[in-house]
Amino acid sequence: MKKNSALELIRKPDHMTLGIELPLDNDWSPAGEARRAAQGRPRGVPDLSAQTDLVRRADDLGFSAIWMRDVPVFDQVNMGDAGSVYDVFTLLGFLAGVTRRVALGTAAVVLPIRHPLMTAKAAASVDALSGGRLILGVASGDRPVEYPLLGLDFEARGEAFREAVTYLRAAWQPGGLPVNGERTPALDLLPRPVQPTIPLVVAGQARQDDAWLAAHMDGRFVYPGSLDKTARQARGWTDATAGHGAFISAFHLDLLDQADAPATPIRFGARVGRKGLVAHFRALAAAGVDHVAINLRQSARPPAEVLDELASDVMPMLTRKPAALAA
Repeated sequence: MKKNSALELIRKPDHMTLGIELPLDNDWSPAGEARRAAQGRPRGVPDLSAQTDLVRRADDLGFSAIWMRDVPVFDQVNMGDAGSVYDVFTLLGFLAGVTRRVALGTAAVVLPIRHPLMTAKAAASVDALSGGRLILGVASGDRPVEYPLLGLDFEARGEAFREAVTYLRAAWQPGGLPVNGERTPALDLLPRPVQPTIPLVVAGQARQDDAWLAAHMDGRFVYPGSLDKTARQARGWTDATAGHGAFISAFHLDLLDQADAPATPIRFGARVGRKGLVAHFRALAAAGVDHVAINLRQSARPPAEVLDELASDVMPMLTRKPAALAA
């Protein structure tokens, strides 16, 4: 039976799910920094040598999603982070062929720097090739250098974002492509998405107010924050969407091999043992977070080892049942 939405892969009524954010390496650990320097890679350019095998491993272990970013240009001076390196839609197509079950998510495609027709075509192609597993995270972009390179107005990105969302929604439905605001039946978009419509998840604010986002987005992806802040955001999103919108956050993890090790804050996350991590994730689940995308770039342990422990000892503990939350 065909599922209604790829959001069903990450949004479960009885438990919070976990995904993995690319690039899948531990390049921001001390050992990773030493390895990068020895290989002559610039700071911010990830080690992708094991990524395909690790993505397959995550898929086999039961992680719910793989997330990737849209970084067209490596801005070494202002940002210092090459993101996922590959073109986001090329990478999505490749991952569609090497995975079987995991949702494929973007966090996020910068809509105003692409013509919406080409975005609609690329996204529909990924959705068809993956069997309906695409979650299209979208944003207005926070890297001003990209806009002048493309001859685009950075200050107009909020309006361009809204126009692109309207176009995508129309282009993925039968009845012809939008031309000057009118549907043109003689022009169609192929392939048709497997899903009735590809879910759109906003990353950040996209220069829109909360009411517009709640009315037009299927989910919200927020930057990592404190438990209190994330809980407030999750409650606000749940209220604004009457419980219909998915709520997603990220977490940078350095999972210690001592299960009882207390948590120490790191940028966007924590260095913590398994028991403390389970407690924190249970609190997020109780607050209404549906899915957490884990970033392992600061992990001192090998990513494969951390994936195995998360799958065997953390994911089964993330039930939303009251008895488990009180344990």
